[in-house]
Parts: sequence; structure tokens; C-alpha cells
Amino acid sequence: MPKIIRFHQLGGPENLQFETVATTQPGKGEVRLKVQAAGLNRAESMFYHGQYLEQPQLPARLGYEVAGVVEAVGEGVDATWVGKQVSTIPGFSMNQYGTLGEEAVVPVTALGEYPPSLTPVQATSIWMQYLTAYGALVHLGAVRPGDFVSIPAASSSVGLAAIQIVRDAGATAIAVTRTRAKKDELQALGAHHVIATAEEDYVARIHEITGGKGVRLTFDPVAGPFVEKLAAAAAPGGIIFEYGWLSGQPTPFPLFDALGRGLTVRGYVLMEITMNPDLLASAKAYIVERLADGRFAPKVAKTFAFADTIDAYRYLESNQQVGKIVITVP
Repeated sequence: MPKIIRFHQLGGPENLQFETVATTQPGKGEVRLKVQAAGLNRAESMFYHGQYLEQPQLPARLGYEVAGVVEAVGEGVDATWVGKQVSTIPGFSMNQYGTLGEEAVVPVTALGEYPPSLTPVQATSIWMQYLTAYGALVHLGAVRPGDFVSIPAASSSVGLAAIQIVRDAGATAIAVTRTRAKKDELQALGAHHVIATAEEDYVARIHEITGGKGVRLTFDPVAGPFVEKLAAAAAPGGIIFEYGWLSGQPTPFPLFDALGRGLTVRGYVLMEITMNPDLLASAKAYIVERLADGRFAPKVAKTFAFADTIDAYRYLESNQQVGKIVITVP
């Protein structure tokens, strides 16, 4: 009988519980995976705190990304999936399909095959980060050579994916972080420039880096009052993608900068890509090609054993990591 993670009340990681359940048989259009590794995401922390786009239906499971082996398929699913190594694409509600546990049932549409050169730990660290960055920067933003791109929260797995995508496009990646503590590592991971907002004037540094042009694309999961500085540093016609709310603070609309330079402040969520089969197919092909030839490489910050899941989420919430936190499952 497999163990899963579930929570019965909102709050911090201490509310996560290990529970033993009966093996679940996949239904129509579903598969069951034997889980080998699970990638953690800020979305899950927000979910169990009750701060996510959807409220948990208690008791609730959680988890978007796991890598594992297909053990069983439900009605209407091609039986050749059985035995394949796959990882899951976040294209579902955690209220319906929580994945964190020794086994996971997910819709077959959420499966992604990955290059054999990747380990399960690496494979559970690809879809959320690369698809999220792809949707904003490539599909919507059409990042191109010569662009300057600002990437707040750059040490997150999504931020690091954005750096790789920007570099691959021939554009300039400007990593934005709070202090200088992660500067050297961010530069080693590909950032052309790093701005520490607690120690430097963001707008002045952008002016210096871009020669006064400003940044055409800003890829921001933080929101809050700092959006006004992001707008002040944007190029005419620039786009600010808001894809998260890490600040937890009210987010003003930068009206005068938007009016004066024709800026776009656009809300964006990953589901815009994952819920559109044609867009998802294009995005997967783009990502797999670059993973296979080495242009993209997921950065794993730290791994934890399944028994230490609570500690893993505490570490996620500490913001110490550079890259993805992964739980290995026996």
C-alpha cells in the first residue's frame, strides 16, 4: 500500500502528513506511475497556505511534478505507455490530481517523455520551469537577439530556465535577486548581469546595462510595489509578464509609465500553454530538443528523501536554494 502526502488544514509544511492508502486504479484517460522523484514548486507552498489560484478542497493532496515509470493505464489509453519512463507536466488541478507520494495517478495528457540522458531527479525538474518560461518569453514575448530581459527571482528553477532561454535566443539575461549572496552562482549559471535590489538602484543599473534603452521583456513572479520600478526600467513598448505573487503585497498598476511608453503589463499562467494541445506540443518539442543537445540543463539545488518531505518544503520556503528542490522516492 503506497504512502502519499496530504494535508487537512491550511498552514505551513508542518501540516503535511504521510498517509497510507490503497493502490488507485487509473480511470478513463489516466495512468498510474510508480514515482521515483518529485520536483517541488512554489505553487505547492502557496496551495497549502491557501494563497494559490485555487483553494484546496480539504483534505487535499499536492504536487505537480514527478518522474517515474508507468505501471498501469486506464480505459482509452494506449497500453504501450506501460513501462515507459516519464515525467509529469503541470496541466491539471492539484485538487483532482495530487502527485506527491509513492504512486501517482495523472491524465495521460500530462505525460512527457524525456531524453534518456536525464536521470529521474533531473527529469522531474524540467516541465514547470521550462514550459513556464517558454510560454512568456518565446511564445508570447518572441524573445530575439538584441533584447534585454529582466528576470526577478532569478535563482528559482523558473528563473534559471528563463536565463537559459534568453541566452539561447541571443538576448541579454539580467538576473534580479535581493542580495549579492547568489550573484556568483547566477553568473556561473549564465546570467549576463546580476542586480541585487536590496543593495543597488534597480532602475539606474538597468539604464547602465542597456545604455538607456530599458528592457523589452520583464519576467516577474514577485509582483507587489516593485512593479513600479520594473515599469520605470522598461523600454518603450516593453512587456512585463506577471506570473506569480511571491511578495504577497498589493500590486499597483504603473499607469504613467504605461501611458508614456506604451507598456503592457500582462498576467500569465502556465495553463495557457498546457491546456492548449497544439501549443503544448510545440513547447515540448522545443524543450526536449534543447535538453537532448545540452543547450538546456536543469539545476538541482538539493535533494531530500521522501521521509524528509516536510524539511524539503521548509527549505523551499527559506529561499536559500538556487535551482530545483527534489524529493527522491524509494
